[in-house]
Amino acid sequence: MIKAGVYGGTGYMGGEAIRILLEHPDVTLSWATSRKADNISFSHPNLYGSAIDFIHPDDITPCDIVFLALPSGLPMEIVPDLISSGHKVIDLGSDFRIKDPLVWEKIYNKTHISPELIKEAPYGIPELRREEIKGARLIANPGCFSSAAILGLAPLIKNNFIDNEKIIIDGLSGTAGAGAMLHKSIHHPEIANNIVPYNVTKHRHTYEIEQELSLLNNNKVTVHFSSAYVPIVRGILDICHVFPKNRTSLEELFSIYESFYLNEKFVRIYRLPKDKNTSWQYKPYPWVSTVAGTNYCFIGLDYDDERNRVVVYSVLDSIGKGGAHVGIQNMNIMFNLEEDTGLKRIGAHP
Repeated sequence: MIKAGVYGGTGYMGGEAIRILLEHPDVTLSWATSRKADNISFSHPNLYGSAIDFIHPDDITPCDIVFLALPSGLPMEIVPDLISSGHKVIDLGSDFRIKDPLVWEKIYNKTHISPELIKEAPYGIPELRREEIKGARLIANPGCFSSAAILGLAPLIKNNFIDNEKIIIDGLSGTAGAGAMLHKSIHHPEIANNIVPYNVTKHRHTYEIEQELSLLNNNKVTVHFSSAYVPIVRGILDICHVFPKNRTSLEELFSIYESFYLNEKFVRIYRLPKDKNTSWQYKPYPWVSTVAGTNYCFIGLDYDDERNRVVVYSVLDSIGKGGAHVGIQNMNIMFNLEEDTGLKRIGAHP
């Protein structure tokens, strides 16, 4: 059995990691930390009756892998000691995602004290970095908006199919993505019946998306990304508008995507026919609710032949495939398990 620990378990991301690890057939969850070291049910009522409670970080014991669910800036302080003492580490936060330390420091307005570890940490999207993840001792788990956008656009970028400088992404997020701490913008009376734009330019995830897509293409990719919170709890919908270099067809687009993700267990190309008898088309596009609580990313496509515009709809759970679940997928790869071990649940409906 793999011995795992969750460092920073009181937030939504840490709680989700705990939930999935407790269900994993090949994992023993050795500990989860909280500075208060109180009953886990105070933070996560769904874990009432589970066989684990929080301990103080000073009381952790050696294990095989540690999941970090900490605010930006804290992982880089503790990762060196964890690695030097033989732990593998998956950082569910942002400290090791951006490969240029100067760019990271500009985005997060902090000094990076472990820049030497940035270079060795694969960006943890298994569908694109599987071989690097296998032998890694530190994984930089991707951001939620970033995961949806990168998975949604990777086939077109890899095939040099679109204009790399004209990529527009509208990102819609459920409020779980903002974390467990109360904030006015996600307080129920404010967000209910509302849509709250935030960080509409220079969003942190823009830099991740540009970095990873540029590596796929070996050319600079420019992304115009804006975000908003919507009144749902879990989920990301990235609506990507891109422009092909040549005229195309919806059939050609589906062929590109289905070929690219042919053997991937957790990326599904959503392909349902349009109803020719109605002008209100919604059936061909994936819904956020269908992937809530899962490690799946569903991708839908459409093509405006009059304007030569491709629209990519990419949906995933912000703390699932966009967070803790993909972290467990990365762990499975690192320990040579089947990638879907402990992750086979499908979404609930309704």
